[in-house]
Amino acid sequence: MIYSVSGKLIHTEPNLAVIECGGVGYACRTTQTTLSKLGKLGEQAFLYTHLTVREDAVELFGFADKDELACFALLITVSGIGPKAALSILSDLTPDRFALLVASGDSSALTKVKGIGKKSAERIVVDLKDKLAKSNPVIKDMPVSGGTGGGGELGEAMAALLVLGYRQEEVMPVLVRLPEDAGAEELIRLTLREMGKKK
Repeated sequence: MIYSVSGKLIHTEPNLAVIECGGVGYACRTTQTTLSKLGKLGEQAFLYTHLTVREDAVELFGFADKDELACFALLITVSGIGPKAALSILSDLTPDRFALLVASGDSSALTKVKGIGKKSAERIVVDLKDKLAKSNPVIKDMPVSGGTGGGGELGEAMAALLVLGYRQEEVMPVLVRLPEDAGAEELIRLTLREMGKKK
């Protein structure tokens, strides 16, 4: 198993980065998110990797961080979701955002990802909801089935909203629709405003 690759970035194209390590260029299929985090051609680059071996192909997938890698590994365990679909999902959604969508049961938001239909989205939610609730490899201590914890801006906002007496099931569908670049305070303010409209 190849755990990671580190070397000079020698080529990129949509969903592909080639990193030269010891004179060998490793072609890593990847997400647009990871590509945006890599430097310029000729600069040093590092990717965590996942190797898949099939009858007709051996492919290496590379990710900028362990959360994205863990999310990819979870996604490809879902029947009917291959590496290409997993990359497509992770190009549109951060691991935190994806985990919130799954935990809140919001399969309709997943259908906005290119190549993901209604049945596939529902299968992802059904298959991964319990896995995320039990192990939480993607969002670490962020609550998806009870409790409070970290998990970046989303986790901080969730923890504060739970302290204010809101239930997870109420706020998750609101949080996943908010801007990804919003800070915790902004997420709390916008969520409270949305919750106020429902009363």
